[in-house]
Amino acid sequence: MLDLSGKRALVCGGTSGIGKAAVQALQDYGAEVVVLSRSATGENTISCNLEDLNSLTKLLETEIQTNGDFEILVNNSGGPPSGPLIDAKPSDFEKAFLRHVLASQTLVQLILPGMKKANYGRIVNVISTSVKEPIAGLGVSNTIRGAMASWSKTLSKELPPSITINNVLPGFTATERLEELKQTLSKQKGISPNEVEKAWLGTVPEGRLADPSELGQVIAFLASPAASFVRGVSLPVDGGRTGSI
Repeated sequence: MLDLSGKRALVCGGTSGIGKAAVQALQDYGAEVVVLSRSATGENTISCNLEDLNSLTKLLETEIQTNGDFEILVNNSGGPPSGPLIDAKPSDFEKAFLRHVLASQTLVQLILPGMKKANYGRIVNVISTSVKEPIAGLGVSNTIRGAMASWSKTLSKELPPSITINNVLPGFTATERLEELKQTLSKQKGISPNEVEKAWLGTVPEGRLADPSELGQVIAFLASPAASFVRGVSLPVDGGRTGSI
């Protein structure tokens, strides 16, 4: 049921962190994976800025016409900079909304016809546990991630049978972005990075950071036939940190 042989997947932000782990997991289960990222290079990659919707559309149309349709889409992009919500500028929201919600909407519209032809489609959005509980110091991110979750839930009611959309909500995961956030909070609070991490882990029943590969496996499951009846779900993968039911 986790066999993805014969399936093509497009993974956004697949050059590092959770996106890279998703690429590996999907490939391990037999999928052909194309990576879409600003820093993507080499075979089976598309180099594009998700904020440039015109270029995104043209590049993906060419990819589909040349190499075929996609049955799997993983929407994944780096979050907005940290900071209090009250200090955020309108342009901060506009940029983040473009990169996350509008880029994801564009990709779904482009890929959906191929999913319908295949009678199989899996859309997995990598978002954040902030859609369950807003995270202090990530005001713009909390806002945009919530918009992504609402967008996804709405689509789950509109997509035809056999094409599902679900959200993965990572907790504290050992990625470059988390390390950057740790350093930022260390400076803001005047404490060491180790103390920042210790405070984080105090809220995680598993008592450790997640490895990106653990998120990759969950993404691969949601992309597989085994998850055929999972639809419109926001699934925390956070070691039990999220307090909401």
